[in-house]
Amino acid sequence: MGKASSAKNADPTGRHRLNRGVLLAYALPALPLAALALPFYIIVPTFYSEALGVPLATVGVVLLTIRLFDAAIDPVFGWLADAWRGAGGRRRGFFLISLPLTTVSAVMLFWPPDDAGAAYLMLWGAMISIGFTWTSLPYTAWGAELSGDYVERTRISAYRESATLLGILVAVSLPFAVGLSAGARPHGLQVMAILVATLLPLAGIAAVVAVPEPADRSSKNLHLLASLRFMAANRPFLRLIAAFLLNGFANAIPATLFLYFVSDRLGAPDWRGPLLLAYFVSAVLGVPIALLAAGRLGKHRAWCFAMLATCPVFALSGFLSDGDLLAFAAICIATGLLLSFDLAIPPSIQADVIEHDVARSGAQRSGIYFAAWSLATKLSLAAAAGAVFPLLALFGFVPRTSGGNPAGIEALAMLYAWLPIAPKLAAVWLMWGFPIDDVAQQELQRAIGRRQAGAIEPRVALAAGRGET
Repeated sequence: MGKASSAKNADPTGRHRLNRGVLLAYALPALPLAALALPFYIIVPTFYSEALGVPLATVGVVLLTIRLFDAAIDPVFGWLADAWRGAGGRRRGFFLISLPLTTVSAVMLFWPPDDAGAAYLMLWGAMISIGFTWTSLPYTAWGAELSGDYVERTRISAYRESATLLGILVAVSLPFAVGLSAGARPHGLQVMAILVATLLPLAGIAAVVAVPEPADRSSKNLHLLASLRFMAANRPFLRLIAAFLLNGFANAIPATLFLYFVSDRLGAPDWRGPLLLAYFVSAVLGVPIALLAAGRLGKHRAWCFAMLATCPVFALSGFLSDGDLLAFAAICIATGLLLSFDLAIPPSIQADVIEHDVARSGAQRSGIYFAAWSLATKLSLAAAAGAVFPLLALFGFVPRTSGGNPAGIEALAMLYAWLPIAPKLAAVWLMWGFPIDDVAQQELQRAIGRRQAGAIEPRVALAAGRGET
């Protein structure tokens, strides 16, 4: 597991395809990580309030505090992931030592004692946030550095995101199939605890054993402030992260309103689970399509076409009303297929913009870049919730279970269907002429090689002068 052997096994500057066994081994930990994350944000609040009797307002305050804390620790662990030089390798070692904390925290949070209260939720919610961040940042950085090939990077992220979607499917279906009553033994959250406690360590160890440690391509080290300065000057990254934030905000709006839309606009609360399942199954099936499109069209153009295609499909849902389940199921399937582009392609482009930084700064710092990526994801989710709920209240929305009102339900449909279109189009505008394509990425590879060979600081040309150096 030393650096010399890992460099021999994985040359990130080589234009080669990793074998399927390595990709499967790398993707495995994504399944239990997704099965851990989704219940934390969706099931835990309801379980602690309804089954354990913690007041709902208290649960809300505790979870808000945890999410603020979670956002604050992202850059810290991103920097630590890049600074680690301990046993096991820069990525594999730091990932491996995080697994005990993440696993134990999941078990404690998902298997609480009957008298667990707000303090218990605060403690283990904070611990699972630390553990999840610690595990996921070196894990995603590891994947970004496994290959230097422009297209192969999309294949790596496609395998990982397919496993993530499978983990989401498990998390969506298994707890509800078992039941979430505190009196049930075992209840759904306990089953998820057993699943995570079994799969996460086994999958993590399998990945560390089977997947090589990427070579560290740094020619010098940077302290945290210098790292942030180079990141702020990386214009392709700023362009990508802005598009990612806008598209994430657009996707988070219907995700936030989905349950209300099915129950109150379509009048079909019993179909929420099956429709959600159809959406995520379609996303899994769409990953090979995203991979093929990225190889044929280029990554940023394939992503743009997918975002453009999503807009009219989403818009159609605004015209649906009571009983239009078949039409909405078709929309769920279509948008699920297009979701695979959002999941598989942007992390691959992120690996390319990190190389732009390495060519300029001389330091490979994928960890802190993916920390910024994680923070953007959290901000988009928070912004969506912060925007749509006050707008619903402004239009006087009342759920059908509380009486309902036509004007509020009409506003729900408009927000669900049409509000996401503007940020998606803005993201397309940012990404359409993105400067790092296959040719530019190969030039970045050569520039990094010249740095490592001790050449004078390289001047990197991006796609015939379209980019900034």
